[in-house]
Amino acid sequence: MTDTTTSTPDTPAREIADFGSVHLEVTDLPRSSAFWTDVIGLVLRSETAEEIQLGTQAETLVTLHPGARTGFLQGHSGLYHLAVHPPTEADFARILLRLIRIGWQISPTDHIMSKAIYLLDPDGITVEITLETPERLLEANFDSDAPYVVRRDGSRSNGREPLDVRAVLETLPDDDTSLPVPEGTKIGHVHLYVSDLQAAYDFYRAFGFNQAVWAPRFHMGDLGAGGGFNHRIAVNTWQGIGAPQSPAGTARMRAFTLRLDTPARLDHVLGTVDAPIQETDGGFLVRDPSRNTLLLSAH
Repeated sequence: MTDTTTSTPDTPAREIADFGSVHLEVTDLPRSSAFWTDVIGLVLRSETAEEIQLGTQAETLVTLHPGARTGFLQGHSGLYHLAVHPPTEADFARILLRLIRIGWQISPTDHIMSKAIYLLDPDGITVEITLETPERLLEANFDSDAPYVVRRDGSRSNGREPLDVRAVLETLPDDDTSLPVPEGTKIGHVHLYVSDLQAAYDFYRAFGFNQAVWAPRFHMGDLGAGGGFNHRIAVNTWQGIGAPQSPAGTARMRAFTLRLDTPARLDHVLGTVDAPIQETDGGFLVRDPSRNTLLLSAH
């Protein structure tokens, strides 16, 4: 494969997969639960000594587990960030306003294909709040030493501009930051640190994810699921080639849930996995070549 230039489909198609809950191991369950409810706005769905489930009223997006004794550790394969995608710009703006009022440190960024807010949870795990805006993007170009994106009007951007916070906040119909995230909020993408870029990219391509960006000169690749927002699983070797998995006892991702669109696709995917498969009540646990764990199921 060579570096790729990608464009955004004008007509969204049905995607081959979506995400269920992302499972995180944390150092302090009550503290992390408060972060996800009070700072992000998720709903507390269930709570035991062994796990806390958070999300919308109807669906779990994040599951917290005890077990970590120290915070997130750099230099390892694992989770780069998980991304919560609210359904509308007003919903995105409500989270932004809540973060501003609380005084949480954030990095609001305009990727053109999306509007993003980056922040760290109490253990140092990176969280992204993402508003999908593929209609603003004409193409992304990774063929040069300075990658760039092209807006629909033909103008260029480096894809990492500061977000126009004032314009986002103007979309809010009110300033009530006590409201939880609405139905339709979802885990919209995951970005993974991996130990071998080619092996990781090939692993997810075999599932049926489409090539969105292949940019080994930047040590990263991006894959879409066939829809208008061409960014569902991203992989990079920014923690180092051969980086081992985050060790037990550190704050980290235990697994992320990937739901294939059909049982037939699930059967196909399981047939592509050249690794042990463990069947559980929720689906099938498998590991990618960097030992990131997925829980596979089907709609």
